[in-house]
Order: sequence, then C-alpha cells, then structure tokens
Amino acid sequence: MTIVTETTIRTAWDEPPGGTPRGTLIVLTGRGETAATYQRFGRRLSADAYKVRLVETDLSDLPTARAEVERLLADESLPAPKVLVGSDAGATLAATVINDVAADAAVIAGIALPESATIDGWDDEVDARSACPVHRKVIGDDDGFGRGALSAKLPGEWSELSLPVPAKPVLVVHGDADPVTPAELAIKAYADAPTVHRRLVAGGRHDILNDVSHRSVAATIVTFLESLKLGSDLPAIVYKA
Repeated sequence: MTIVTETTIRTAWDEPPGGTPRGTLIVLTGRGETAATYQRFGRRLSADAYKVRLVETDLSDLPTARAEVERLLADESLPAPKVLVGSDAGATLAATVINDVAADAAVIAGIALPESATIDGWDDEVDARSACPVHRKVIGDDDGFGRGALSAKLPGEWSELSLPVPAKPVLVVHGDADPVTPAELAIKAYADAPTVHRRLVAGGRHDILNDVSHRSVAATIVTFLESLKLGSDLPAIVYKA
C-alpha cells in the first residue's frame, strides 16, 4: 500500500471539483506564521466550497499586506461574500480596516492588542499558541516560522489602538485560556458593537484557529458564513424548536 501525502505548501485553495463556490475567505496570518500554518484550515474551509486565499502579514510592511487584501477583494473571479479571517496581528489588521475595505464581513480570531502579554522562550511560546499536537509539530518543523514572534511588539501605529465599531458583521472567536491576549480584553474591545458576534472557546489558547478545538472553531466559522449568505443580519439556519 502506498500512502500519498501532500507536501506542497499552498496559499490558495478552491472548492471541490464540480462544486459551486459559496464565497471567499482572505486569511491574514499572525506574528511568526507562514503559509504552512494554514494548510489544514485552507483544506477544511475549501472542502465546504469556500475559496481561501492567504496573505502573509509582515508587521514591518502593513501597507503591502493591505494592498494585497484590496487586490483580492477587487478580483471579480473570486465570489462574494468576501470575508477577512485574521489571526493574532492578522486579526488586528482585519479589525482596523474592515470599515474601509470592500469586505463583506470579518472573522477576528485571537486578536493581538497593545495590552497583550509578550511571551519569551520557544517552549513557552508553543504552549501559549496551541495545545494541539499536530499544530505544534507543524510550527516546530517549519523552518520559516518566526520563533519568538510573540515577544515582538505591535507596530507603532497600533501602540494606542482603538478598534472601530464595525459597520459589517464580525465574528470574534477567542480562547478563554489565551495567555497572550486575555479573553476579557478581546471581549471588552467589542463590548458596545451590535454587529459583533462574540464566541469564547473553552480552554482555548492564542492560535485559536489551530488549537485542539479547531474542528469546532471551523464549524462556528462555517455557520457564520452560511448565515451571512442569507443576509447581514445573520438569520438563523438551524434553531431550537
């Protein structure tokens, strides 16, 4: 028996052959993360017929990341709704630009804030990021992963960050055991935002898209996306009788 494994590191995933695409996700990476970090996430969401495109977020050159986001949003070959999905600093970027770009919505996962703690030492960083053994191996084996990235400060323009109240639907997903950005900070940032839907993940750490509950988090995101297709008020699809 021959076991075939996928070794190509991808930055784009499409719906299964013959499927009808249901929308586009533009994934913004966090500190230290590379395309290798999101192979599992990209495969999973594309299997549900969403096109997924990855933008690596360089904190030293945020205008380039934003320009790439705007290019993808303007690409007419990519179907709507178009949704930003950010992790860590990628989540911060998505949160700061959502009102100014042509995205239909955003998913803010494990946002990095000025008050976030810095983590020193690789062992402590891995523990802070995820308890998922598969993900821990992925980032440990990734020569391009920015080790020590969580000890890096956010850019100067984010040193006194005040997140805008989004005019579009936003899903905030955050681990309730996140040692980098405590959950109460993430929730407080959107306390008075009626368009924001907040979800905490029990025992979740900072890389919430790639933690032990990644299946449940992905399902929560798909539910948000499917409701978004019915309207910006996110009508319920499955409800309690």
